[in-house]
This record gives sequence, structure tokens and C-alpha cells, in this order.
Amino acid sequence: MGTNFYLGKKNIDNSDPEYHIGKRSAAGMYCWDCKRSLCKHGAGRVHYSDYNEWYDSCPQCGKKSKGEPIEKSTVGRELGFNETKPGKKTGVASCSSFTWAMPPERFESRRHHIYDEYGRRFTRKEFDKILEECPIQFFNHIGNEFS
Repeated sequence: MGTNFYLGKKNIDNSDPEYHIGKRSAAGMYCWDCKRSLCKHGAGRVHYSDYNEWYDSCPQCGKKSKGEPIEKSTVGRELGFNETKPGKKTGVASCSSFTWAMPPERFESRRHHIYDEYGRRFTRKEFDKILEECPIQFFNHIGNEFS
């Protein structure tokens, strides 16, 4: 589960890769201080069910998660329970990934409204905060249609 983001009008054809910015997805526990996923197989495998082994603490600094209620977690954000403002965190806490559908430099050069798949509108500043909560970013789907 995740949330797709688009440039342009609220009711555009969401399958058009010309307007699809990318998709945010909950990506498990992450050490925000060391900039490291707690996925034992690395950040590139956080969405693979056959690689779902996770460290209990950061393998670099040893910090453990303080625990997050669903109302403050990235899973909660995707499920609609977390309505806090997105942004960077500290220590070991949940994070999201962002899979780019368009090249980031093309997105940077565009000045359009930003909408998510539920029709919510975001300013560029609000969207930049959303990306701050996505320290894991994937670029291997640029130019491809996906949902």
C-alpha cells in the first residue's frame, strides 16, 4: 500500500506517466541518525516479502526504536490514521520510501499543482516535507507506468 502523487489537475488521468510524480510507501524502521534502514538485506529490499528480516536495533549505532503509535507511524500515514505533518525524524523510527515515476530534475523544473491519488492538493513546500519523510528513494521505475 502507498500513495501516488501527480502534477496538474485534480482529475487528470492518473495512468498518464507524463503527470505521475511517484509513489510514497511505508518502508519499515530506519535509523534517522545513521541514515540506515534496519532491513537486514538493505534499503533496496524493504518492499520484498522474501527479504523481510529486520534488525531489532541499528546495526551501526545500536539505537532501538522507542516505539511509535500508529497515529505517528508511516504505516499509519498510508492507512489514514496519521495526520501529523510529515518530516524528518530522529533516532530509530518508521520511514517511507519514494519511487520516482518521472526524473526528479524534470519534476524540479515543473511548477504545477501537486495532488495525491485521493485528490488532496499540496503546495511545493508541503510536498518537499513529504519527501523528507522518504529517506529511501528508488529511481528504477522512471518512465514506466505503475500504480
